[in-house]
Amino acid sequence: MNDKRVSPLRNFAGFIRAERLRLTEQWMNAVFGDADLVEADKLTYQQLADHLPEILEGLCAALDIEDLESVEPAIERDARKHGLVRWRQGYRIEELVRELDLFHQVLADALEDYASRDGTFTRRHERRARRMIAETLSVVTLTSIREVVSERDRKIDEYTGRLERANHELTLKQRLVGELYESRMHITRSVVHDLRNFLNAFSMALQLIARAPAKADTALTLANRQAEDMKALVEQMVEYSVILGDGAPLTPEQVDLHELFEELVASSRPSIEAKGLTLRSAFDPALPAVTSNRLKLKQIAVNLLTNAIKYTQSGQVELHFAMAGPEHWSIRVSDTGVGIAPADADRVFHEFERAADDDIPGTGLGLAIVKELCRVLGGHIEFVSREGVGTTFTIRFPLTLEEERLQN
Repeated sequence: MNDKRVSPLRNFAGFIRAERLRLTEQWMNAVFGDADLVEADKLTYQQLADHLPEILEGLCAALDIEDLESVEPAIERDARKHGLVRWRQGYRIEELVRELDLFHQVLADALEDYASRDGTFTRRHERRARRMIAETLSVVTLTSIREVVSERDRKIDEYTGRLERANHELTLKQRLVGELYESRMHITRSVVHDLRNFLNAFSMALQLIARAPAKADTALTLANRQAEDMKALVEQMVEYSVILGDGAPLTPEQVDLHELFEELVASSRPSIEAKGLTLRSAFDPALPAVTSNRLKLKQIAVNLLTNAIKYTQSGQVELHFAMAGPEHWSIRVSDTGVGIAPADADRVFHEFERAADDDIPGTGLGLAIVKELCRVLGGHIEFVSREGVGTTFTIRFPLTLEEERLQN
């Protein structure tokens, strides 16, 4: 004959389930009455109860079978949730431990009350139940603390990462401020130098007209040339300042590269042929329409072509649009001009730097403009040059400009 008697510990588990609401109320009163539990006063009933019912059920399941180990994974899962919720609610670790201690006391009092009522519940059963309660709450407390510490460490790592990135950005910005200061001083010195030359030349022309009226035409030619040079300087400085100061997001647009190419060829041919040079142009038929900014692409090409024409006395200038891999395309501008000395290679993109002597007119801003526009459009610049042979600039652009870059 089978013994169908229910074990005393299972009966005790049934008592806990039946008294769950009363025990919860008792625990909550203890929590609200504890002066050390500051964060608990800010919570609603539901927020405070949290995963208590699940933890309580885990204990009852262990009492049912008198085996904590088999239900321990479920208890740990609920304890992790409990720890995470308490962390998000602002609990300190000592508050979490104190709250669970009060829960332990409520259960211990319930056990004592039950044992005094049930005559079949022996001291051995009571010791066994007390041990299981203690072990269960120990698992809950330890697991909750681990979850809080893990979450805290994760947040610390996150904040540390943010701080490191902020420090890195600050360092970069400080370096940029220093570079901008040096650049501003360099620009100031260059502009002052050019203005002084202009004023000196203009003053000489006026003196020449006053002293030798017969040479007025020569003097006026000198003055006009200086005025044209100053006009070019002012126009390029305005263009450069607009590019640097333009913080508005670019509007992505479809650019017909073949149309842009034909426009560049037509606009540059007269000045190229006027110097007795040959224009060679090539367009890759595989090039599709691209997503970029047409005006800025044109500015880049025009500045490169202007430089090539300026520094080439004989030979040819080449303009080439082509594919550059599956996701990029390129503009290449070559010339047979004076070339760039190796010593000047690192500074050709600096403001007011010119890789030639002063006999060739120019402001030295053309390549600085190209560099800044390429940064905006995601372009990558490369160039090769040999003195007396010529220079080739190649800029590679993405077929589709990234949306986030358009907003920078």
